[in-house]
Parts: sequence; C-alpha cells; structure tokens
Amino acid sequence: MKYLILILAFTLSTAASAQKHKPRTFLLVHGAWSGGWDYAKVDSIFKTKGDIVFRPTLTGLGERVHLANANVNLSTYIIDIVNVIRYENLRDIILVGHSFGGMVISGVAEQVPDRIGQLIYLDAMIPDSGQSARDVCGPLWDQMMVPFVKDSVMQYPFGKSRTGTPGDLPQPIKTFTEPLKIGNPQVKKIPSAFIVMTKNGESNPLNDQMGLNKARTRGWKIYPMEGGHYSMREQPVQLVRKLEEVIRSHE
Repeated sequence: MKYLILILAFTLSTAASAQKHKPRTFLLVHGAWSGGWDYAKVDSIFKTKGDIVFRPTLTGLGERVHLANANVNLSTYIIDIVNVIRYENLRDIILVGHSFGGMVISGVAEQVPDRIGQLIYLDAMIPDSGQSARDVCGPLWDQMMVPFVKDSVMQYPFGKSRTGTPGDLPQPIKTFTEPLKIGNPQVKKIPSAFIVMTKNGESNPLNDQMGLNKARTRGWKIYPMEGGHYSMREQPVQLVRKLEEVIRSHE
C-alpha cells in the first residue's frame, strides 16, 4: 500500500508536465535470476511522464522460463537486447543495467553503440575485456556462488527468493562463465554513469570491486542512492528520481 500511495502521488505530480519534454526511450535490463517484471513499477511511472519503456526478460527467466536450457549463455542475453533495439528500431536509448545486467548492457554497447544515448549501470557489474561474470565476482564467486551451482544452473543465492509469480528463478550457468570481449572504440563516446546503492552513506565493498571501482577508474559520474540492492522493487519512486538526476546531468 505504501508503494501504491507513493507512486500515485508521484505520477499525479508529473502527469501535468508529461508533455513538456520529448518522449525518452528507456531500455531497462534486469539482473540475474530476475525478469522484466522487476521494473513494472518504474515502467508505470516513466510512461505516465510520456516516456517509452521497454523491459524485456532475458531468455529462460521470468515468463520465458520455458526457454531455459543449458546452452543459454551471455551471448544469448546480449542478442535478446540487441534484437529488441533492432526490431523496434530504437535510437538514442537510455540503456540501464542492474547488477548482472551490467554484463549484458556492456555487450550490447559493443554491438550497437550508435543506438545508445546513455549507459547507466545500476549497482551493476562492469567487466573488462575477456572477463566473465564469474571473473568480475572474484573471491565472492567461490565464497557465495559455487554452493548454489546445480547441474547447468545457479540457484538464487541471496537468502529466500521471492515466492509465487513473479519470482527469481535458477539461471543457466553459462551466462556467468562466458567471457565478454570488449574493444569497440565507439563505446567510450557514450555518456556513462554508475548508481551505487549505500547503507548509511557507505557502499558495499563486495559490490565496489564488481563495479564502482571500475566506474571511478574510467572517470564516470557516480551517483549514490541510499537503500538496498533491489531499488526497483523496494523504492521505485526514488529510483525514477535518481535516474532523472543522472539523465539531467548529461543533457
């Protein structure tokens, strides 16, 4: 109920100004074990403002769970998003990747840099060339991930998953172990930013090594946001405001 009241108040305050800006195109990429459903509330807010939003689900997750198989890898996920861009003929996209979704948007940017207006990493992984998600995780992989690998998938490792529908689902292991080749010089021309989730003003050191430290090294703008890792679930109104702040800084 609290979220509904916040969303209603926010959408009412922005509805009157929905036509004051040219509609922007958001392509929101979810994290591991998740699905496009994760961004449903964020989607609703942006559309009320007159924007265009795509929140596809990666192969084998969410409502596409029936497509899960052992051969699904990181390349599959990258193609999922690239094909949305090409078949919907999207341009000047604000491409957002949450958590593991940072791996995906990094690969997408390699293939279609001319279609992307901004890259926003939301508490996300940032790979160097030749790294897989497993590599980006570093010591965390052996400490927390390996025990949850079963056959060709990884179960949700961070406590109790959401139950019912929608919910977090096992993810094909090859999506974590396939390395990503990076080297397209055009990607460096895309304005990029990193939103880091904090608790009492402090970021999680484990998350820092997977993304924040690399964002700093690359000279990206850093935007702190107080709250848990799953901001789209826990505080969608505040996340929209933070994304607006990031977008404005590049205009």
